[in-house]
Amino acid sequence: MTDLPAQSSGTFTIGGDLTVNRLGYGTMQLPGPGVWGPSKDHDGAIRVLRRAIELGVNFIDTADSYGPFIADHLLREALHPYTDDLVIATKVGFTRQGPNQWTPVGRPEYLRQQVELNLRHLGLERIDLLQLHRIDGAVPLADQLGELVALQKEGKIRHLGLSEVSVEQLQAAQEFATIVSVQNLFNFGNRQSEALLDHVEAEGIAFIPWFPLNTGKLTGSRSPLVELAGTHGVSPAQLALAWLLKRSPVMLPIPGTSSVEHLEDNVAGASVQLSDEEFATLDAAHV
Repeated sequence: MTDLPAQSSGTFTIGGDLTVNRLGYGTMQLPGPGVWGPSKDHDGAIRVLRRAIELGVNFIDTADSYGPFIADHLLREALHPYTDDLVIATKVGFTRQGPNQWTPVGRPEYLRQQVELNLRHLGLERIDLLQLHRIDGAVPLADQLGELVALQKEGKIRHLGLSEVSVEQLQAAQEFATIVSVQNLFNFGNRQSEALLDHVEAEGIAFIPWFPLNTGKLTGSRSPLVELAGTHGVSPAQLALAWLLKRSPVMLPIPGTSSVEHLEDNVAGASVQLSDEEFATLDAAHV
């Protein structure tokens, strides 16, 4: 196994110029309960972020709403100045009113404010990948994306993406902006976004599955992951990540954790190789 196990996941080039190892890391679990307030273990969160880089992770997904801004502060403390190959993707468009409370806001002035705050909190001059966290149905899509495109033209954003969209919403957005990524809920047990995955694969757009590990159901007695994981001598979570990576070349899983042990286990999943027959068995199964 390589000293940088995340490299075993292969690479994908986002937007034609940002090449990353396909197995990344998501920061959503670093703030406190309900993705609200300070981390329960600040020093542990710093260790997790630094260990991710040591393992070869060079794609990190975050958002201004994680904390809010707690994840951004941790990233900057742990990793700034950033290595040249590190791609930090962030998101704007969600406001927070408390633990587990999320309200979309897509007013142009708010999106601009949050992009500026992301730049300040992360210590960046330009955001490599800025994703609209949710489309706000109360604001014309042209206004939401128009403001982000304006920021892109000002040199504050490199590439634009979307989160939790349908094929139709993606196509509507492409009328106003070049979209290089989508981020939807997708995992072994939840495949409701398969039509979108197939669509973006055909277009060479990155698909970033959030909640890539449906860990609550992975070890049930009826799960085919358990038997096959035993055959490979790996954890069900590692096998689920291997399935995601084999499912599509545009797939960029971002499993998140606040534990170094779990991080190392997840990243080790990059080296698990499924045969076509094993993949087909898992692909036909649902947890």
